Amino acid sequence: MRAVSVSEYGGPDALHLVDRGEPTPGRDEVLVRTDATGVNFIETYQRSGIYRVPLPFTPGAEASGTVIAAGDDVTTFSVGDRITTAEARATYADAFVVEASKAVRVPDGVDAETAAALPLQGLTAHYLSRSVFRAGPEHTVLLHAGAGGVGLLLTQLLTAVGARVITTVGDDAKAELSRQAGADVVLGYDGVADRVRSLTDGRGVDVVYDGVGRATFDDSLASLAVRGTMVLFGASSGPVPPFDPQRLNAGGSLLLTRPTMGHFLRTPEERASRYRDLFDAVAGGRLRVRVGERFPLAEASHAHRALESRATTGKVLLLP
Repeated sequence: MRAVSVSEYGGPDALHLVDRGEPTPGRDEVLVRTDATGVNFIETYQRSGIYRVPLPFTPGAEASGTVIAAGDDVTTFSVGDRITTAEARATYADAFVVEASKAVRVPDGVDAETAAALPLQGLTAHYLSRSVFRAGPEHTVLLHAGAGGVGLLLTQLLTAVGARVITTVGDDAKAELSRQAGADVVLGYDGVADRVRSLTDGRGVDVVYDGVGRATFDDSLASLAVRGTMVLFGASSGPVPPFDPQRLNAGGSLLLTRPTMGHFLRTPEERASRYRDLFDAVAGGRLRVRVGERFPLAEASHAHRALESRATTGKVLLLP
């Protein structure tokens, strides 16, 4: 089978297509023929060495596909079942393995691309809006990168519960996508904190969801109301430098959290509940999943360039 491999850290050209044997599932794993693979920012960090991983390695944790073999202890899936996951390994490949407990069955009527595009960004949007800070109609929210994969989904989940959503985007086309997702106000990145204060009669927002990081962090803190919550869930512009916690006091007894998905999928029941909410919303037309760009598996380097350019909207997929 074909797989994308990284043998040394570097730029997108460090991704090479290689031929290797098909993996064998362990006793509690399933082997899945890949239908579509989600491309995520963490994989650019792993490829470049910002996040160190053992080399050589094949990126990818998210994909949809069809079960082609199952380990001896697997009772929840059978050959031929359609599954999706955000918790596999080495999904930049024609086939991958995943623990059965970390995969879910794709409901009838959900196509392979939607099934691959939803898990990581959908689960992220779900735990951010339902668990990290449970937004409601009494809250005003600032969401950076409103036209990104998480941004579009999170906007829809927030507006569905009545929150007022202010987003930031990089250009007019992204602004239109953010408005279509339900954003009440769409801003550029310049002068965000002043604009937010103006829009909230000087009060500030109740929560900032910030997946951009270094470039937006200071404006995010400055946009918060007294006792507001800063949710830093990513760093597409680079990691936030160390800072003095006294800034949280000076800003109004602010709260800062840095959540990660694994801590919000701690039990099978929690995982199943989040997926069920997301698939129900998709089936009911309340959640639209946008696939922004598609690349052949052999062009994984182009997919990484597109993602790192911050020119993409919605989800980036690799297709076999």
